[in-house]
Amino acid sequence: MESETQVIEIMKDLFFVERGYLNGNHFVYRGTKPVLIDTGYVRDFERTAQAITGLGVDLSSVRLIINTHTHCDHIGGNSSIQERSNCDIALHRVGKYFIDTRDDWSTWWRYYSQEADFFKCTVALEDGDMVAVGPYEFRVIYTPGHAADGIVLYHSGSGVLISSDALWEDDMAAMTLRVEGSRALFFHLESLDKLAALEITTVYPGHGKPFTDVKKAISSARRRVKGFLENREKIGEDQLKKIMVYTLLTHGSVDEALFFEQLMGTFWFRETVDMYFSGEYEAKYDEVMKGLLNRDLVRRRGDHVYSSVKP
Repeated sequence: MESETQVIEIMKDLFFVERGYLNGNHFVYRGTKPVLIDTGYVRDFERTAQAITGLGVDLSSVRLIINTHTHCDHIGGNSSIQERSNCDIALHRVGKYFIDTRDDWSTWWRYYSQEADFFKCTVALEDGDMVAVGPYEFRVIYTPGHAADGIVLYHSGSGVLISSDALWEDDMAAMTLRVEGSRALFFHLESLDKLAALEITTVYPGHGKPFTDVKKAISSARRRVKGFLENREKIGEDQLKKIMVYTLLTHGSVDEALFFEQLMGTFWFRETVDMYFSGEYEAKYDEVMKGLLNRDLVRRRGDHVYSSVKP
């Protein structure tokens, strides 16, 4: 079961809802025309709905959902909420193209064997656009790298940055070059440069707690990206660790004897090991799983393995 959500009121009636690793953090504007930013993972929609309604917002009254990108942990509630409310849904124009063309590869859903539902995207956003979240005007900043359609939202008056997966405090989001392209790391560096030029007071990330030491976070992310560029195997290691944990979170727990074969049935696992580790599938699986167990990110319960990470 998902642990208790943490809620912070950023500005009057605009709330940050902290989730975990399976469910992206999301935002709720409570007003006569409610606005949501990101909607978690589809499997945990009931908990997402509870968080939203607990803030006094009826799902049928939602007028707009803004998605920072189309990965499954950020759009999971879109379809259900849109069915109830007939709300508009806004994405960067690249993400709108993915949804309009039913592209479940560029969105990562099929590539990573994730659960997700299509929906109707009614608004295409561009870099530099202003979007209204109640009375608050946020600037859309296009930040490709982790996601080809990634955006962040910046409120210049307060210095608040809704950074999604473009910037975390102590880590960075998985880089999937097989889907995002071989230039993704360079795009990510350019996106970090855009963020560094802003006057930011507080960052509300896609995963993790809010933070204020923005320069440190950007510097750390740049070092990670440059480390990936210097040693390609680090990209593969990071991807394997993150997505193996994410896969366990999506299933709750998995029979340990079957987990390797399950991963071998996906696109991502075979291709990642082929790209970075010369197809040594079982040896790489054993190495990564041992490391995750030693770090207590994965635990055993009888014959099954599960992740200790907050979902």
